[in-house]
This record gives sequence, C-alpha cells and structure tokens, in this order.
Amino acid sequence: MSQFPELIKALLDSKSYPHSPSRVDLVQTQMSFVFLAGDLVYKVKKPVNLGYLDYTTLEKRHFFCQREVDLNRRLCPDAYLDVVAITGQEDRVSLDGPGRPLEYAVKMRRLPQEAMMNAMLLRDEVTPEMLASVAEKLAEFHKKAETNAAISAFGDLDIIRQNTVENFEQTKKYIDTTISPEKYQRIKTYMEYFMARNTPLFRRRISEGKIRDCHGDLHAAHVCFCNGICIYDCIEFNDRFRYGDVASEVAFLAMDLDHYGRTDLSRQFVNAYTAASQDAELKALLNFYKCYRAYVRGKVEGFKLDDPHIAKTEKEKVLAIARDYFELADSYTAHEG
Repeated sequence: MSQFPELIKALLDSKSYPHSPSRVDLVQTQMSFVFLAGDLVYKVKKPVNLGYLDYTTLEKRHFFCQREVDLNRRLCPDAYLDVVAITGQEDRVSLDGPGRPLEYAVKMRRLPQEAMMNAMLLRDEVTPEMLASVAEKLAEFHKKAETNAAISAFGDLDIIRQNTVENFEQTKKYIDTTISPEKYQRIKTYMEYFMARNTPLFRRRISEGKIRDCHGDLHAAHVCFCNGICIYDCIEFNDRFRYGDVASEVAFLAMDLDHYGRTDLSRQFVNAYTAASQDAELKALLNFYKCYRAYVRGKVEGFKLDDPHIAKTEKEKVLAIARDYFELADSYTAHEG
C-alpha cells in the first residue's frame, strides 16, 4: 500500500463509505482505481495524461465521470447509479460527506463476476443462444445509436489511418518486449495494404450510415449475463475511439472470442449479428478490424508495464496477455484482405 496516494489509502477503509461495507478491495486499470465495497463499486480516475486521454485536473475527472455514467446507461442502465464527490474534512475522507470535494467517483452496482462472459468462457458456459442474444441487443443498439456528419467523418480513411499510425507509434518502445520486430512490420504492412485496396468499401460504409456512436470497448470482460444482458464500461474519454464503423465493434468481440479459443462462437456471433442487422457487407471488413482490435488490446496491456502502481508479479501476467493479443493480431495477416 505504501506506493498509493493518501486519498486512495483512505478509500480502502470501510469507514469512508456511507453503507459501511464489511471490506473494501482495490482493483486497478491503467486509468482508474476501482473500489469493490460490498454491493457497490466506486471508480476513481487516475490523474494521468496518456496522450489519448487526459484526466489531469479535478474538473476533467468530474466531467468524464459524468460522461461515463451517461454513456453507459445506454447499454447497462441499472448498473450506473451516479457520480459522487469524495470529500475531506478534519483529516477524514468520505463519500458524499461534509467538506470540499477532493475527488469524484462513478458509483455503480456491483455486477456478479461469475456472470461475466470472460469468466463463463473459461468455464465453457457460453452458448450460441447467449451470443445470439448479445448480437440482437447490439444490432438494436447500433440501429438507434447517434450518427451525423461529424460522427460519420470518423469512418474516413484518413481518420482510420491516423488511428493505426498512432497504434504503431505508441508500441515502438515495446518492440522486443511485447511484440517482435517481424510481427510489428507484418501487421503494419497488412493494414496499410488493406486500406489502400479497399478505399471504395470504406467510403460506402460512410454513405450507408454505418458509422455510429458505439460502445468502443466491446470485449468479453465487458459483457455480463445478469438481469438480461449488461454491456458496460464503454469508452467515455475520447470520442474518436467510440465513433466508428459498427463492423469494428462486432469485430472486437469476435476477436476476443477467438482469443479465448472459441472461433466457433465467434463465427456464430457474427452470423447472428448480420442476420439481426441485415449488414452482410461487414464481413468484408471483419478480418481487418479483428487485426486492429487485437493490436489495440496488446498495446493497452503493454501500457500497464509502465504503471508504477502495478506490482511486478501482476506485470508478468500483463506481459503474457499483451504477447497473446499481438500473436492473435499477427494471425489475421495470413488472411487475404
């Protein structure tokens, strides 16, 4: 605990919470401290600037907490409860207590870990019928999701190239750590070739209204089979990562199912989505976006290696996960694009 800021240490004390949980556990991501407090979860954003997000001021963290609640209520309305102030008075920290706001947190209902898709995949409990339900929910969400000229612009090849170039720039420092030079170059070449060869397809997707305000981070750990289906933890910190082709969103979860060794479920999910959405053309983009999404997952896992708050033993696991995702991204380059 010694490496944590004082405020974070204080939030590990159950007395800081109005409902007095019996214990408080801490889980970290690259961007947040997440406190598991009984039936509730409080998510505090780290004061970091990672280039693609900026949480460096209290005002920004407050804004993005509210943004997180508003956006996630689209696909998981019952879990996102409120934004609460973390206050301080007379050397005591509390949630929604007296004193001035020191920090802000997203307050959520705690979702059952055993009902998460990633956990259920490990227990071989995910069925084609469950994935068909996810596909139908997602197709309905995409149909209603906002789109306009500004959002559609994010389907332009210049923006997509910008995103891929950014990925490669941000992973250069991890070559020979999480990704080999050969894989790095092979993936880079594949993506550049696909974009150059398929320019009319990308343009057609824009004209057909397929660029939407999506979830942006749709992998297995963000799908919970509880009270129906809850798809949570969307990207709130950068619109550029949330606005995109619905094919990219579908490819994200399909890729993650591949990552868990369930290519059968991946195909079934894609087929169920195309049937529900009547968007058969997305299959032409599926492999490209699978490669892109696997690379992003490898990149984000790699970033954790630089986080001083993450223990060395945990970083060993992170390294293995990052390498697995880059291996998966490389596997997609063998497909014709």
